[in-house]
Amino acid sequence: MSEAFQHLTAVVLDWAGTTVDYGSRAPAIAFQEIFRREGIEVTAAEAREPMGLAKRDHIAAILRMPNVAKQWQERFDREAGDEDIDRLYADFLPLQKATLADHSDVIPGVAAAIEECRQRGLKIGSSTGYTHELMEVVCPRAADQGYAPDCLVCSEDVPVGRPAPWLLYEAARQIECFPMSTIVKVDDTPVGIEAGRNAGAWTVGVTRSGNCVGLSEEEFAELSAIEQRELLETATTRLRAAGADMIIQSVADLIPCLEQFERRLAGGAMPRLPRR
Repeated sequence: MSEAFQHLTAVVLDWAGTTVDYGSRAPAIAFQEIFRREGIEVTAAEAREPMGLAKRDHIAAILRMPNVAKQWQERFDREAGDEDIDRLYADFLPLQKATLADHSDVIPGVAAAIEECRQRGLKIGSSTGYTHELMEVVCPRAADQGYAPDCLVCSEDVPVGRPAPWLLYEAARQIECFPMSTIVKVDDTPVGIEAGRNAGAWTVGVTRSGNCVGLSEEEFAELSAIEQRELLETATTRLRAAGADMIIQSVADLIPCLEQFERRLAGGAMPRLPRR
């Protein structure tokens, strides 16, 4: 292995639940609301289950859930079709944009961790299932709080979203980093971790601040120690099952992971191949 390929070159991070919006609450709220307007009750767990997909794909995934499909059939006397998905997606975008205004706070510890990454010579990429229009709300607010990655790749920038690797490949292209074995993908969703593995990158799953726990910092703090531990263990199990190389509670805990990946690279180790 070339000596140049024995060191990390970049970290590519997700947004909601990973770097901003503790608990990834904004998308869950919006998904529940667009279905409520149709007379369909979607639970928070159902709204969160496909998180990490492009938002139109996310809506389609919710519509395929047995409970939701049953309610839709009973209400409209037919299955949901592409026109319904398009209409729900059109309703989703302005609602999500309005919701983001109150859910763009940078997660505590993120800005400091990213600054440490830069001090180590790493590029900072980002990818998201949000559109560029939605990110026009998020990015300025994040920048004001000290987080501004070197690139932003959104759902419309690639032909297919996660778990396909294209978002990550496009981020790598924009920040001019390669090979993929020198890049670390950080995400709070199973499909985001799968995308990282499919791209051939190291993967780090985020539990406490992310979608798999799905609580604000204040809500999590109000739980008992036992309840907190159970939620973190469940989140860890889901992210491990998706193939995460390492698990952290927050991006604030990222640096030790990078040091371990550096040691593995120096020893000739490579990221695990995706399952087939």
